[in-house]
Amino acid sequence: MAGWVATRRFLLASSLLAASPALAELPETIERVRPSVVAIGTYQQTRSPQFVMRGTGFVVGDGRQVATSAHVIQQALDEAAGERLAIATTRSTSSGVQQRPARVLTVDRAHDLALLRVEGQALPPLTLHESEPVREGQSVAFTGFPIGGALGLSPVTHRGIISAITPIVLPGANARQLNARVVQQIRSGSFDIYQLDATAYPGNSGGPLYETSRGEVIGIINMVFVKESKESVLSKPSGISFAIPVRFLRELMAQEAKP
Repeated sequence: MAGWVATRRFLLASSLLAASPALAELPETIERVRPSVVAIGTYQQTRSPQFVMRGTGFVVGDGRQVATSAHVIQQALDEAAGERLAIATTRSTSSGVQQRPARVLTVDRAHDLALLRVEGQALPPLTLHESEPVREGQSVAFTGFPIGGALGLSPVTHRGIISAITPIVLPGANARQLNARVVQQIRSGSFDIYQLDATAYPGNSGGPLYETSRGEVIGIINMVFVKESKESVLSKPSGISFAIPVRFLRELMAQEAKP
């Protein structure tokens, strides 16, 4: 009997040790991903605050390219007043937030994607997923800057699963939901996006959605389903968010690389 108890305790201890790498998997992945996640915004020397955040982005390619959502940068710049596009990185906690000028390389409005070029030393790029297909039920995480400057420029990570892979064009309940963007998408054809069970907030748009083990990017956070009004996304979040598959970003980068 004593031998059986000892054996059982050994098997239990072994199973806990075997599970510990899985428990530590996401923290280690976040540690690798965080230096590549940046805030997208505008910089103007004469205003306060000088940097105003618009969304999230992440470093790709040669370390000087940043991917984000097209709607993050669609607002016009007040260039006459010295406003310019910029990124902010919190890679070095000792030196605080670092800002860098940026410019738009190319935009894919059909899939709400944009690619920027930033000045300065190369940053660590994230790896874009391109091996096995993404599956419903797969564990994912995304890192970004929810609610923008209200919480400070400190990256925040949320975890969830791919709850559905579904077309982006869904039938509306009434004609009021048919805006110009939806009509354009209907005419050009729908495409599949990832529906998540994790809650994204304003400021998360453009951030990387990645698988939890290796940190490979599988999508770009795009929007959150709002049940009542835009304001209610903070007080009454639906818990349903969406991401654009990363294959569209790879296609955009390939087009930009062509001579």
